Amino acid sequence: MNFITFLGIGKMGLPMANNLANAGYKVTCWNRTPAKLKNLPPVLAGNSDLNTAISGADIVISMLSDGSATKEVISKLSDTSLSSVKTWIEMASVLPQEAIDQASYLKKNSIEYLDSPVSGGTVAAKNGNLAIMVGGELNIFHKTKEIFYPLGRPVLVGPIGTGQLAKLANQAIVGITIGAVAEAVLLLERGGADVDAVRDALSGGFADSTILQQHGARMSKRNFEPGGSVKTQLKDLKNIQKVAKMLDLDLPMLNDVTKRYLTLADNSQNLEKDHSALFIELLKRNKIKD
Repeated sequence: MNFITFLGIGKMGLPMANNLANAGYKVTCWNRTPAKLKNLPPVLAGNSDLNTAISGADIVISMLSDGSATKEVISKLSDTSLSSVKTWIEMASVLPQEAIDQASYLKKNSIEYLDSPVSGGTVAAKNGNLAIMVGGELNIFHKTKEIFYPLGRPVLVGPIGTGQLAKLANQAIVGITIGAVAEAVLLLERGGADVDAVRDALSGGFADSTILQQHGARMSKRNFEPGGSVKTQLKDLKNIQKVAKMLDLDLPMLNDVTKRYLTLADNSQNLEKDHSALFIELLKRNKIKD
């Protein structure tokens, strides 16, 4: 049986750790805010001391806020606490180069590495059907892939860093599609159509998508309780812009939707709302009071 230390038990991390424990793995959780370790589900153990939490683990899964958070955590680890770790799996969304740097650093301790960000939000995290984009060596993926099955569907997409690149591509599609769905919903509302009925009519058609069905409903109901937050979406969009600049690419639709999210984020109260709250920016742009 693998012993797993899970770093970061936020809205995504906690259900992921819970699913691993329910699948029979021994899981110890650590969080930068120790208060979150209180009242863990009975199947999970918690330890507020980072090095003690990792000591004895075969596998470490990092689900922290970003690459700088993971870098800070790694810098605090002793060689002794890392001595048992065979594989480090970065499942947070970080820059591709950050993943490459993590892997290079951990290799000095003979620790194998996979960058494996996820998509699907809190619902998929709870249901264990996340999309998992894995970057790394084929043999390491084959040795480790059973760990992913309680979490979702893993696919190896290339060498280290490409898992994160795939996640950025995913977030580009998500952000741009949310913008398109917001415009479609507003068009339908202003024109007097039954928006729920239109979503039903489009179901299974060429324009159908999870974003249309789930986020379109959120927009119609003005329900922006967070699944994926505006804050996280904006972080990912900015990261895409950084990578695009490195690759000497101009991504006009991505740049436009990033500007819209920046406008939405001008009101700090919007940062923790669901990323479908881009609809609020569209209402304001059209001077519509809701």
